[in-house]
Amino acid sequence: MELAQDKIDLIERIIKNDRKYLSNEDLYDDFFNETCKRSLMIIQTVSSDVTLESYLKKVAATSILNVLKNEGRLRRAGGGYQASKNLSLDDENSWSKINVEYKAADIPETPEDLAVKKNILQCIVDSVYEVNERFPEKNYLKLYHLRYRKGLTQAEIAYEMDISQSEVSKRLFKLMNEVKKTFNN
Repeated sequence: MELAQDKIDLIERIIKNDRKYLSNEDLYDDFFNETCKRSLMIIQTVSSDVTLESYLKKVAATSILNVLKNEGRLRRAGGGYQASKNLSLDDENSWSKINVEYKAADIPETPEDLAVKKNILQCIVDSVYEVNERFPEKNYLKLYHLRYRKGLTQAEIAYEMDISQSEVSKRLFKLMNEVKKTFNN
C-alpha cells in the first residue's frame, strides 16, 4: 500500500515540528519510517483530516521516542525517559483528550481473489463430503453444517445430534485434520 503525497507531506511536517526532532535531524529517516510503519493501515480508514493529523501527531511522538530510545539518546529515569543529550520532550498528557474516529476500510476484492476463495471453499466442501463418505456413522456432513453453516456451539450440536459435547469436539477435530490433509497433499 502506498501513501499519497499529501499524507507523506503531513507526516514530514509533523515530525519536523516535534521538539524532539531538534538536534536529532540525522535520525529523520528513522523517525519517518517508524511513523509510517505504525500508521500506514489506519491512515486509509480515518475520515477527518483534523482527526488524522491529531492521530499522526501522537504516532509521530511515540515513534520519535522509540527511535531515540533505540539509538541510546534517551535513558530510563524514575518518572519516564530523560534525554541523554539535553533534549526537551513534549508533554504527553496533552494527547489524552484526542478523540479518533475510525471507519472500516473498503477494500474491493479482485476477480482473482474471488476465484481463489471460491476454489478454496470448493476444496473444503469436497473434502468434507469425502470424509463423510469414508465415515458415514460419524455424520461429518451434518456436523459441518451445524457448526459452520448454522454457527451452533458444541453444546447445541451435541443436543441436536444426541451425542456428548466431548464427542462433538473430537469429531470436529478429526474433521478439520482431514480437511487439512486435503490441502497438504
